[in-house]
Amino acid sequence: MTDTATPPAQTRRAFDQDWRKVVSRGLLVAFTLVFISLTGMPVGLDGRVVIEPYLSMGYLSLLWLPPLAAYSVSNEKALEGMATHAKGAREVVAGLIVGLMGGAGLSLLVVLLDNFDLRDPLLNWSPQLLELLTFGNGIGYGVGIWLAIGSGLGLAAGLLHVVSPLVRRAVVTAVIAVLAVSALEAVLSDMSDGLKLEWLTDWLFFKRGGLTPGGAAAVALASALYVALGRRRVRSVKRSFQALEGPRRTRANVAVLVVVGLLVLLLPQVVGRITNELLVNVGLFVLLALGLNIVVGLAGILDLGYVAFFAVGGYTAAVLTSPNSPGFAPELPWLVALLVVVVVGALTGLFIGAPVIRMRGDYLAIVTLGFGEIIRLLFLSDWLSGFTGGAQGITNIPGIDLGFVTLKGTNPSAMYYLVLSFCALAIYVSWRLERSRIGRAWMAIREDESVAEAMGVNTVNTKLLAFVVGAVLASFAGAIFAAKVGSVFPSSFVILVSIVILVVVIVGGMGNIVGAIVGAAVLIGVLGGPSQPGLLQEFSQFKLLIYGALLVWMMLNRPEGLVPNVRRTRELHQHESLQDAWLKGQIDTDEGRGDEGEVAPA
Repeated sequence: MTDTATPPAQTRRAFDQDWRKVVSRGLLVAFTLVFISLTGMPVGLDGRVVIEPYLSMGYLSLLWLPPLAAYSVSNEKALEGMATHAKGAREVVAGLIVGLMGGAGLSLLVVLLDNFDLRDPLLNWSPQLLELLTFGNGIGYGVGIWLAIGSGLGLAAGLLHVVSPLVRRAVVTAVIAVLAVSALEAVLSDMSDGLKLEWLTDWLFFKRGGLTPGGAAAVALASALYVALGRRRVRSVKRSFQALEGPRRTRANVAVLVVVGLLVLLLPQVVGRITNELLVNVGLFVLLALGLNIVVGLAGILDLGYVAFFAVGGYTAAVLTSPNSPGFAPELPWLVALLVVVVVGALTGLFIGAPVIRMRGDYLAIVTLGFGEIIRLLFLSDWLSGFTGGAQGITNIPGIDLGFVTLKGTNPSAMYYLVLSFCALAIYVSWRLERSRIGRAWMAIREDESVAEAMGVNTVNTKLLAFVVGAVLASFAGAIFAAKVGSVFPSSFVILVSIVILVVVIVGGMGNIVGAIVGAAVLIGVLGGPSQPGLLQEFSQFKLLIYGALLVWMMLNRPEGLVPNVRRTRELHQHESLQDAWLKGQIDTDEGRGDEGEVAPA
């Protein structure tokens, strides 16, 4: 009997394209570019140079979207059993159309800016924006140049589908490397001073900021060479490491931890004051994110009032250590006050968690949000002003006297080691809890609370314990924050802090310790916190817009986060696994049938 089985993947015709999707993607790009322009981002960021004198951060805010959308519009998921396209002119034409429509949106905006004055409803509808979009060369030039730029970027993105995978990876890596080095200019300059490599940064960067053309070319070339020559070797080493088992894997993990630990310990010695201050801010948010990761990532409790525990830790440490504390000022040493902070934080977790812990889902989120705001208003109220100072807060909080050194905000490198110690403690506690019986109970509740309760898990006590552990870690961060800043005010503990910490956990990867660290480094280190500056200080007025856009994108495209937890990933992508299993079953069935549709003999 002849086997007429259909191969699992077939190649369709080269121009069998969903052109409606291409047009809709182009319209979306055009609308988004107009929206970005009217937020004031191009004008506000034009002072930050990426490559002098060719590219500024203002223009980059408009140039990144067309190629990304033009490339992604032709992406296909290579699921087993699904037909795929042959890459060719189809992708190039689709990319060209998307890029051209994006450029047409900015060209239309140029015409509208020149002919209408809408500054009443749209504050950024300004001559400065028109000057930027026309490059100072008139309306006709502005219209034509954006059509050309959009088409060129879209065409280049479409061609990436046609070239070999090695060339594609080299080009993408080179672009990302140039942008990353430019964004890390402050850190690299600090490190070069500590390592006596000023000559290198003087060659890479202009004194007034931005990469030199030669520096950008060198970075791009080095990254492309890495892809061509070193990437395969690195992946081979990674696979060899992952293949290790038993004692050999344990020894390898210990070696990696030792190397990472040494790098982390030596980092403050080779960077300057500004970078150390940035590292301390990142460390505080890592500590907060690790606590919320237990509550949200492991136990599945959506706590939107997490800032309350942060505030309790800060105010408790301030009242016990500051001589300016109104009404009650015992002026305890910080280490002694920390013991009280732990007790007060745990009691606050019990106080807030006990009445709401039986709630689920949206109801629990709303109630915790209310409790977080209630705590802030209590510290602001006249009722507690005799202890907390009300709107005046508590000032003159002393540093942490360890006998041989005093840790305070004016000594960021010493404060870094304190934050690092508490982060290490939080990582160890989180790691042990995650692998304990309590951690398995938390994950069972997260996956299905009703089933966990039916299996004998005391869901109320277990969830309450998660609240308490998260509250203690947040109170640690609050106590360090009070000693670092030297003062606490109700305005430091707004509900926005809770939202930002939650975004850090989600973007990094819920339920994953490394994910919480990566999320804090990426978001807080680059963009900054609610009131803390990041590497890209120019984005301070746009950071909430970027947070929101990033969160929406993550939920749609990568809900498991940047560094996903394996168990969490399986939960979120269970439907895809079932679909792949169904397709595999269909293929196996088809392969077992003959010409007449009968099952072939074994």
